[in-house]
Amino acid sequence: MSFKVHIPNILTSGNLLCGFLGVIQMVQGDLTIACYFIWMAAFFDFIDGFSARFFKVDTVIGKDLDSLADMVTFGLLPALILFTLLEQLSSSSFIPYLAFLITVFSAVRLARFNVSEQNAGFIGLPTPANGILISSFPFIIDGDFGLVTQFLSNPIILAILTIILSILLIANVPMFSLKFKDYSWANNKVKYIFILCSILLFTFFQLMAIPFIVLFYIILSISNRFVLK
Repeated sequence: MSFKVHIPNILTSGNLLCGFLGVIQMVQGDLTIACYFIWMAAFFDFIDGFSARFFKVDTVIGKDLDSLADMVTFGLLPALILFTLLEQLSSSSFIPYLAFLITVFSAVRLARFNVSEQNAGFIGLPTPANGILISSFPFIIDGDFGLVTQFLSNPIILAILTIILSILLIANVPMFSLKFKDYSWANNKVKYIFILCSILLFTFFQLMAIPFIVLFYIILSISNRFVLK
């Protein structure tokens, strides 16, 4: 068996390792490093899929391993981040536990993905996008981003956002994928528009851009669906 068959799974294991290390950082109380591990995991998650397509070694085991890794990195770790933030911001003993809706709904979303065909796109918000979004919250809350910081610092607002994100994970909403079968403008214009706008937003607004990039992704996905119809 050629070594290239194992390359995607090795990269997926990097994603999983980042998830484990991020959880350890949460146990030790370091939100910042935990968020960095989510970003590193997202990189591994992107290149493992790219390498699988490049080497043409897509396997059932690889798909299952990818979902198991995502469950830790983008299902459990973001929930721990939200739980910690809600504990810090809220005087309620109940509200912080709403964070683990993210874990439960991520598990449902990933299980659904594994038993369905979602190659051209996704149904529901992808767990990596959700994880990256949540990982931006500690930086925005601790930063000086005006109304956005005030908005996210409200525990009720943050709890409501947690519920909305949980629902979006399993919602019957079509989302486009950033997988490229070719690089032509005609077949990938929505992807190119999203990438260009995301780069511009991040260039001007840095970490504060992440929530708006994810919101733009959702709106663009829904709009693209209506255009295709």
